[in-house]
Amino acid sequence: MDIRLVNLTKIFADKTSEVRAVDNLDIVIPSGKLIGLLGPSGCGKSTTLYMIAGLLEPTSGQIFFGEEDVTSLSAEKRGIGLVFQNYALYPHMTVKQNIMFPLQNMHLPKAEILERTQKYAKLVGIEDLLDRKPKQLSGGQQQRVAIARALVKEPKVLLLDEPLSNLDARLRLQTREEIKRIQRRTGITTIFVTHDQEEAMSISDEIVVMKTGVEQQRGKPQDVYENPVNQFVAKFLGTPPINIFTGKIENGGLYIGEEKIGESSLDDQEVTIGVRPEGFIVSDEGPLKVVIKHVEHIGRDISVVATHPNSEKETFRFIVESEIKLEEESEAHLAIKPAKCYVFDKITEERVQ
Repeated sequence: MDIRLVNLTKIFADKTSEVRAVDNLDIVIPSGKLIGLLGPSGCGKSTTLYMIAGLLEPTSGQIFFGEEDVTSLSAEKRGIGLVFQNYALYPHMTVKQNIMFPLQNMHLPKAEILERTQKYAKLVGIEDLLDRKPKQLSGGQQQRVAIARALVKEPKVLLLDEPLSNLDARLRLQTREEIKRIQRRTGITTIFVTHDQEEAMSISDEIVVMKTGVEQQRGKPQDVYENPVNQFVAKFLGTPPINIFTGKIENGGLYIGEEKIGESSLDDQEVTIGVRPEGFIVSDEGPLKVVIKHVEHIGRDISVVATHPNSEKETFRFIVESEIKLEEESEAHLAIKPAKCYVFDKITEERVQ
């Protein structure tokens, strides 16, 4: 079942001010897909999720589940499963009782309750933990219980609100793989809210990047990474982050400072230039002269910190293969791969090349 948000807006107001948390959001979430709502704190992603869930009432706009307008429906009538950041398990209940609880509230037959509980406990890999209490479980196991409790209702939509933020790095990696596996097996339309771009890009079929309540860009994760529409999206996606330089277009040439790094068909103007860390090539013929400050070996590659007077910060970072030898405090020349170089308008920050 697809989800449509039509001009969805949420304004929080008091006597002295108002905050437009979500601003005319217009999105279609395809049936059976896992969509990541991604952005920094305060961008409106969780507010959007809570409006879809029925926990917050929109100021204006509509929410459709398939062809049904659910904007005015209460949360319990929408057929959603919701997993919170803090899991919200009942500490005095066993795992089995936690999973069964929503079904008991639905007054289903006991046999069906037990059958569904076993089914979804097995699906998330906790069938051997049903007699334990939450305090006897690891963080990852608790998260699986929360997911099973959401799925056991067999909802139309699964909503995940920063579900991995309380886990350590290894568990985050393991659990996000589990979430993707479960979503694919169930085929349930899923919305995943996170500020972690690596999480969103690794498990989402599509991502929606948000800023101050407004959609900035939407698409397949790699497409958005490789073709950002503006400087915000380019800077938000990527680890290490994109490098930003002050530049200009002059007589058909693209310059960082006075060093010509490429060609441009645009009119002469000052611009901002973004280059992904993997977009540099160490070459004696390279036009960009830099000073190497620090070299870090990261497996097959090395991550290099260098300085250039036109970088946004004092230093910038690039990644090259480990066979290339670079010495700290030495000078190097870099060429730039055109596909990893983006040109942004100096004022609007929209991508122009």
